[in-house]
Amino acid sequence: MGDTTVEEMSFEQAMGELEQVVSQLERGDVPLEQSISLYERGAELKKRCETKLKEAEEKVAAITFDGDGTPKGTTPVEGL
Repeated sequence: MGDTTVEEMSFEQAMGELEQVVSQLERGDVPLEQSISLYERGAELKKRCETKLKEAEEKVAAITFDGDGTPKGTTPVEGL
């Protein structure tokens, strides 16, 4: 798994590593202690994915439209 910390990962990076973690756990061919470490890493990666998805949802929700349905700008996320 890469040198990037979970907090620095993009959604795609976190999701890719999470898929690898799940695959390893599903195979069941890792020792118990490593399984625990993988599970903990997976939980961190899942949280990162959820955070990045929430950020994206907030950005989409902030898009405003004019009367014709054309995007005309954004509203501050804090105002939502």
